[in-house]
Amino acid sequence: MNSMSFLISTFFDLYIMVVILRIWLQAARADFYNPFSQFIVKATQPVIGPLRRVIPSVGNLDLATVLFAYVLCVLKFVVLILIASNGSVSFSMDFLFLGALSLVKAAGGLLFWVLLIRAILSWVSQGRSPIEYVFHQLTEPMLAPIRRVIPAMGGFDLSVLVLFIALQFANILLGDLIGPMWFRL
Repeated sequence: MNSMSFLISTFFDLYIMVVILRIWLQAARADFYNPFSQFIVKATQPVIGPLRRVIPSVGNLDLATVLFAYVLCVLKFVVLILIASNGSVSFSMDFLFLGALSLVKAAGGLLFWVLLIRAILSWVSQGRSPIEYVFHQLTEPMLAPIRRVIPAMGGFDLSVLVLFIALQFANILLGDLIGPMWFRL
C-alpha cells in the first residue's frame, strides 16, 4: 500500500500546489495572459469558477480558491487514511487541523521551488522565458525588501539565499513547535 499512498499523495500535492499558485498569482496581480498563468487558470477553473459565484473574495484574497486548497488538503488525509485502514475511517477534527498544517507547509514548499527555479532560470534564460517573468512577479515583492538591506555584492544577488535561510528557519521552528508530525506532512 506504500506505493499507492505515494502516488495519491503526489497527485494531491501537485494539484494543491497548482491551486496555491492560483491564489499567489491573484494576490501578486501577476500577468494572467502569460502561458504559464493560463495553464494554472485552466487547470483550476472547473472547480474554482462555480465556487467563486458562491464565496466572495476579500480584497486580493480569493476565499473560494483558499477554501478549495484547504478542502484538498483535508481530503488528501482522508483518502490516505482510507487506504491505510482498508476502507474504514471515522472523521475527526484532526483532519481539519492536519489540513491547515498541510496547506501552510505546501505554500512554503511551493515558495521554495519557485525561488529555486527562478534562480536556475536566471542563469540560463537571461529573462526570455515566460515562466521566469511570472516567477519574477511572484517573488519580487519578497526579495525587494531584502535587497534594500543587503544589496548585490560583486554581481551576486544574495536575496534569494537569505529568503532560503528564512524559509528553512521557519520550517525548523514550526517543526519544533508542532512536533515530528510537521516533518511527516
